[in-house]
Amino acid sequence: MKPIWIVDDDPSIRFVLEKALLREHLASRSFTNPREVLDALADLDDAGAGADSGPQVLVSDIRMPGGSGLELLAKVKARRPGLPVIVMTAYSDLDSAVSAFQGGAFEYLPKPFDVTRAVELIRRALDESLREQVAEERLVDTPEMLGQAPAMQDVFRAIGRLSQSNVTVLITGESGTGKELVARALHKHSARAKGPFVAINTAAIPKDLLESELFGHERGAFTGAQAQRRGRFEQAEGGTLFLDEIGDMPLELQTRLLRVLSDGQFYRVGGHSAVKVSVRVIAATHQNLEQRVREGAFREDLFHRLNVIRLRLPRLAERREDIPMLTRHFLQHSAQQLGVEPKRISDAALARLAAFDFPGNVRQLENICHWLTVMASAQVIEPEDLPPEVLEAVPAASASAAATEGAAAAPSAVPAVPLAAPARARALSGVAAGAEGAAASAWDAALLTEAQHLLQSGRTDVWDTLTQRFEARLIEAALAHTHGRRIEAAQKLGIGRNTLTRKIQELGLE
Repeated sequence: MKPIWIVDDDPSIRFVLEKALLREHLASRSFTNPREVLDALADLDDAGAGADSGPQVLVSDIRMPGGSGLELLAKVKARRPGLPVIVMTAYSDLDSAVSAFQGGAFEYLPKPFDVTRAVELIRRALDESLREQVAEERLVDTPEMLGQAPAMQDVFRAIGRLSQSNVTVLITGESGTGKELVARALHKHSARAKGPFVAINTAAIPKDLLESELFGHERGAFTGAQAQRRGRFEQAEGGTLFLDEIGDMPLELQTRLLRVLSDGQFYRVGGHSAVKVSVRVIAATHQNLEQRVREGAFREDLFHRLNVIRLRLPRLAERREDIPMLTRHFLQHSAQQLGVEPKRISDAALARLAAFDFPGNVRQLENICHWLTVMASAQVIEPEDLPPEVLEAVPAASASAAATEGAAAAPSAVPAVPLAAPARARALSGVAAGAEGAAASAWDAALLTEAQHLLQSGRTDVWDTLTQRFEARLIEAALAHTHGRRIEAAQKLGIGRNTLTRKIQELGLE
């Protein structure tokens, strides 16, 4: 792992952080001013080391002789956008802290700081840095389409097998699953890759204009046709024509399309001379074409002509394991479009997303990531930052069940009621002895007894009372497990750091 770089003109700050990191077996390198940091980065770049060397995390003061920490932040981010930068600032420098966040800082550390808190923050930045590196490597490896799910791997294998073929392909799948991306990949990896890729959505063009769009027209063919116009078939000569939403094509045009697919020639609207073309046709639809054929809305002979090879794209809900990778990719892409620092997303927020059904599929996930890039206030996206349609549709308990490997459970994944102290002791001893089933049974029995007792007492705040006791014991257990480290405790519980801090204050656990 690369070292943590510390820049501060105060030798006591540097000394304290160096020793604290050394106790955690983390390498560090210290600098006294921003100029030294920039010179060290320049030396690495000149040596050809680039981003593979240098710091894993940069911790910088704001006010230093010979340069501002905010100026250093801007220059470092220009050179290494993915490097987490923690800005140290006095409480009187909160305006500077706001500027730091706007400049892309990972977090700010108020002075005077608690050493344990500082190390926790640095470790969190390390984790984010390493996670983002892995994600970026995956994105570089798969720039066209992303997907580790078995269903997507089948699609990728099919694209590979079809790479040297001119056979007609029919792509099926719900709206937003990426049918055009697959069509573009088929074209890119085919022998026609040097030719044009022309796409047309047959459902988006009025029926009266679609024929001219596809086949072109001669001058004077109809009112307004003041010049000859080449249609999409001619434009795609030597390449690929992608016909999206083919199921909505009018019947009379289906006949003309069948003729082109059969003999490779057609007539422009108003024309008398046949036009010969060499075009590979890839069609796509979200509809059930077999059903359309039975209803008489789609020609059976055209269906069989198109249905030589069929690729079915899975719904995003069928490939939930791809959601973390896709989310990070779209967050990076949205940040590039908007010219801002890419946001990171916590495991708990990813778990909540992975449990969402995404009726709009991959396109909806992309739109959500764009929304988060604009609307999420912090650099790290927590579950509470997700848009309402996700939070309202996915209870936290469901998010826990559907969480991807390595994602933390959402806060409501644990039963929302506490157990009394004796029952808790019995449950913990049962778990320690390996009797998880017996412990769970004892927990449920104790909970039921406690709830019945409170209800019989005539109280009307039973829900709040038990919930607060449960949350308090859960937070105490997490803090004891992490030796008081709040950031790590929040991660273990699967909630945001701000949520944990608020709960501690509300429950009087300070």
